[in-house]
Amino acid sequence: MSRAVDFSDPELANLLQKEDERQAKSLCLIPSENYCSAAVLDANGSVLVNKYSEGYPGRRYYEGNDVIDEVERLAVSRAKELFGAEHANVQPYSGSPANLAVYLAFLQPGDTVMGLSLPSGGHLTHGWGVSATGIWFEAVHYGVERDTGQVDMDVVRQMALDSRPKLLFCGGTAVPRTIDFAGFAEIAHEVGALMVADISHPAGLIAGGAHPSPIPHADIVMTTTHKTLRGPRGAMLLCREEHAKAIDRAVFPGLQGGPHQHQTAAIAVSLGEALAPEFGDYAHAVVANAKVLADELIGRGFDLVSGGTDNHLILLDMTGKGLSGKEAATALSRAGIVTNANSIPFDPRKPFDPSGVRIGTPAATTRGLGQEHMSQIAEWMDDVVSATGDESVAERVRTEVHDLMKRYPAPGCWTPSGQPA
Repeated sequence: MSRAVDFSDPELANLLQKEDERQAKSLCLIPSENYCSAAVLDANGSVLVNKYSEGYPGRRYYEGNDVIDEVERLAVSRAKELFGAEHANVQPYSGSPANLAVYLAFLQPGDTVMGLSLPSGGHLTHGWGVSATGIWFEAVHYGVERDTGQVDMDVVRQMALDSRPKLLFCGGTAVPRTIDFAGFAEIAHEVGALMVADISHPAGLIAGGAHPSPIPHADIVMTTTHKTLRGPRGAMLLCREEHAKAIDRAVFPGLQGGPHQHQTAAIAVSLGEALAPEFGDYAHAVVANAKVLADELIGRGFDLVSGGTDNHLILLDMTGKGLSGKEAATALSRAGIVTNANSIPFDPRKPFDPSGVRIGTPAATTRGLGQEHMSQIAEWMDDVVSATGDESVAERVRTEVHDLMKRYPAPGCWTPSGQPA
């Protein structure tokens, strides 16, 4: 079956086909990437892309939004049910604007915010210096301990008592261990701060019962909707009812105009999928796969930050292998294994050429890979990084990866027959 773009824009259609083939043939180990279902893709490419809907359900600035209101209400109700939240806003375009909305809702420029430092696994929007959040606000950052690679909550508490932040963020982009939401909430309340849980990475694990939830503890929860949640690229803000008006005003009209309702519809579909019992099986399988993969890598001499993982994410220090993270990630990519170079705590190298490689199991698990495949993946990685520059090794591994991926098609990708897998 052909797509309309095949006829209307062959040049772009060719690029789409190339990316389709790349995704189908490659083993994706980037922990922030996943495959959404064909149903999510359908909703994201629907006629809802044609409609402007500034405002909120029942309070729009444009006519013709009766159906749109139902779509957004459906997404909101599913988000609240899935996470047990009192209020949900599904309009943020992505994670960074969603976090910025939290600042706009509760802070004035120059106020103090506290979060995990970027080199320790935090996110740019938790007050890092090159981000608007680090430029417009006074930022204080806690880190991880050098010997454990984990956060010392006593240190966080003392820093919070000293700096008295108005927002305290927990979570980040390279956190391989369980987040102590209750501990962060206790510290935040002690110093009079609002606790913000950024669960962009473990959201799907939380939804599936494979990671503790921040909802009983956090004042505000932000999550992207892709990654472990397997939705479209977007974001949501969850909060207690007392903060609902402030959050909604910050998103619109504070930061955004018309929401992307095709994105909202796709979020609704993915939330519906996450409410199904089998999603819990998926979430637990992601964690189980990551733990086995971590053990297999340790057994092959890889150095893991914090010594392992509690979730979907593994952070490798490539120093002991005699490579930079960029060198390792590039070599693995040539062999059909897609990862990303990443800074590690106390990294002596520059951010664009760091010491680490970040990997995870969400996408591989979505394709159906299980614990029995993790030893092979670790062996491939070891073969490649032990023989960087040896094209014969890269070619062999690439062929073996392609053969395995053929047996486990990526959901939503188009097969050679022209049908979505």
